[in-house]
Amino acid sequence: MNRIVVLLALAVGLALPAMASRAAELVMLERAGCVWCARFNAEIAPIYGKTDEGRAAPLRRVDLNRPLPADLAGIDPGPFTPTFVVVQEGREIGRIRGYPGDAFFFGLLDRILSNAGSEPGGS
Repeated sequence: MNRIVVLLALAVGLALPAMASRAAELVMLERAGCVWCARFNAEIAPIYGKTDEGRAAPLRRVDLNRPLPADLAGIDPGPFTPTFVVVQEGREIGRIRGYPGDAFFFGLLDRILSNAGSEPGGS
């Protein structure tokens, strides 16, 4: 009986990271010296993690001056920075090219998350 409990706990422990990887994430593709990246950092970055969108799709930063991480190999970084790519289960769900300013950023992101089934605020 104890072996079954240990094996079950081990199976759950191994499954949790895989389940977490299925969540959406917002990948910010950026470069040093990018003025619009700096503007995003000033206007949105300090509050992003506290928003419904930030909980639905945590921010992950990727420096384009370095090789693209292996798990993003299928994502085209494009020529513009910043580029925000919503990734779920290793697939691109949608993107925002450039930083449209604080008045439009969350509306565009909400549309992408809604289409991905990761609506901010709960569902």
